[in-house]
Amino acid sequence: MSAALESVLAGLGPVAVAVSGGVDSLTLATIAHRTSAEPPLMVHAVSPAVPGEATERVRAEAAREGWSLRVIEAGEFADPAYRENPVNRCFFCKTNLYGAIRRVTGRQIVSGANLDDLGEYRPGLDAAREHGVRHPFVEASFSKAMVRALARDLGLGAVAELPAAPCLSSRVETGIRIEPETLAFIHAVERLVGDDLTVTGAKRAVRCRVRAAGIVVELDPQSLASLPEGAQADLGRRIAAQAPARLSDAPVSFAPYRTGSAFLTGVAR
Repeated sequence: MSAALESVLAGLGPVAVAVSGGVDSLTLATIAHRTSAEPPLMVHAVSPAVPGEATERVRAEAAREGWSLRVIEAGEFADPAYRENPVNRCFFCKTNLYGAIRRVTGRQIVSGANLDDLGEYRPGLDAAREHGVRHPFVEASFSKAMVRALARDLGLGAVAELPAAPCLSSRVETGIRIEPETLAFIHAVERLVGDDLTVTGAKRAVRCRVRAAGIVVELDPQSLASLPEGAQADLGRRIAAQAPARLSDAPVSFAPYRTGSAFLTGVAR
């Protein structure tokens, strides 16, 4: 299954892999390291929008595989266009990321984007195109399911089963300014709720959305059904107690999980 991918990688020469800590980029980094004639450079960017667990995961895989790893600051929080959280926020995020990677290496930058990503609105792909970033999984016709299968074949264990985990800024409704303390709160809420909902070792879908109308915790149907009204009220009070000052009066509610539900096309506040 990996022959086409290995062929693509072989034709790119020395590469720098943008490693976010998710299954796609970790799988790409692993196969690039194991098969490339010249060991790739792995680059991981830290910021308030990147959960600490993702950075820990990258460092752990780097140590296990013997990667050459650079951890950098992408600097997107110094970009007013990013902080304003417009519809195309991801364009500014990736513009800063790829610019930061280019400042530390002249290698061909590659990302873990796969065919499934092409069917969604991904302004970050526009930034990638502007920076000459290549997407080996796309070029080798890999879907998300194929990436997960490859991760299993490579022996990546739990990495192969990692749920989709967009950056923390994706939880903030379009048009609401991105603040580091808001992202820290979102992360804390998702960990709090996720720990409460751990079932037989598997985490359920949990998203903490910050909206103009308040704080909404989205859960998969099974988890939502397991929280009776009283439990929701108690959990809501615990969540509200952790809220930063700007969200101290925001109501807390629970709803079914919907992918990308904080993204509002055409909204500006």
